[in-house]
Amino acid sequence: MSLQQKIRKWIDDKYLFVIRREEDFSVITSLSINKVKFGFILVFTLLCFFLISLIMTKTILASWFDPGYQESENMKKIFALSQTVDSLMLESAAKDKYIKNIQQIIAGEYVSDSSVVANDDSVNQNSIAFSTPRDEDLFKKGEASKKVIEEFEAMPPGEGSFERISNSSFTETYFFSPLKGVVTSSFDLTEDHYGVDLVSEENEPVKSVADGTVIIASWTLETGYVIGIQHSNELISIYKHNSVLLKSVGEPVSGGEVISVVGNTGEQTTGQHLHFELWYKGNPLNPQEFITFD
Repeated sequence: MSLQQKIRKWIDDKYLFVIRREEDFSVITSLSINKVKFGFILVFTLLCFFLISLIMTKTILASWFDPGYQESENMKKIFALSQTVDSLMLESAAKDKYIKNIQQIIAGEYVSDSSVVANDDSVNQNSIAFSTPRDEDLFKKGEASKKVIEEFEAMPPGEGSFERISNSSFTETYFFSPLKGVVTSSFDLTEDHYGVDLVSEENEPVKSVADGTVIIASWTLETGYVIGIQHSNELISIYKHNSVLLKSVGEPVSGGEVISVVGNTGEQTTGQHLHFELWYKGNPLNPQEFITFD
């Protein structure tokens, strides 16, 4: 028998695979196969196994088999963290500017509308923070205050910005009285008195004039215990010379909610009373135009 005949015989040899029942050895199924078919089946099986393995290494098992996968994931995390850091830096800058304006308000200075909030649209302009100003800066009239007062006094009657604010800005807002008492000192820009002084009975509760968030809750040498509240429409109310503060920075308050107790703290007080101020976009308002205190 020649070599060619032996090879052909080796290829043509068939094998029968039979599946039988164990009990009676009856045939369930059978399969006739030769070496060529077996080779095709083996190659097809290996190819399927290779494709499945390749897919798994790119998806489920990527972190095990792909050396660049972990580095790629780390770069994504680093980029996300860098974006967060940038946002925090911008927000911090806006908060620092807002704190500076609040300090100017407490010090009795005017603040221009453009400096109340940051102009960068990417900064969250509703973020609020506060740090206690230095005692020696409180109620110190600066150059900005003098300049704005001079401009205001030079305006003809009826053209001042405060008149427009008083008449049109809060017509639909209801203000609670912070304290029932007697007004002993009224709002007077010429005397640098940017609020009203209210005298009442001892240990009377002081209430928030409207809904808002506490942005100031501290003690200063001149004004004693001070609490300030940020309301909607860029309105701020400030309450000075309290004996006790009942709210802390960041707490939300409702209109009419008790926030402190009237007192006689601070060097600038001459007796038990509440000094109450309203500020709108850095401009002082006359509280008696909006609130009845008696």
